[in-house]
Amino acid sequence: MVIRDTAADGKIGPECFINRELSWLEFNQRVLEEAENPENPLMERLKFLAIFSSNLDEFFMVRVAGLKHQLERRPTRLCNAGLSPGEQLARISRRLHRLALRQ
Repeated sequence: MVIRDTAADGKIGPECFINRELSWLEFNQRVLEEAENPENPLMERLKFLAIFSSNLDEFFMVRVAGLKHQLERRPTRLCNAGLSPGEQLARISRRLHRLALRQ
């Protein structure tokens, strides 16, 4: 196991963190890939597609709603990965548009 040195002040920089919303979208992309995989039985593929859609519904109700609330209240507050709520929403939008085209 490799342990990186922290900055001189002992703080860990944003490059060491993964944004949880974007990471979650990557996970859900893998669910969609299972739905697209022709080697999976048809009913399994349908089940993965239903899971993907259900996950997206929850994502919007919880995560996107939370980011919109942050954008209204504290638009300049950065997450651990160094992104503002507006930047996170923009990245989420780009990724979701690509995923929706595949659905």
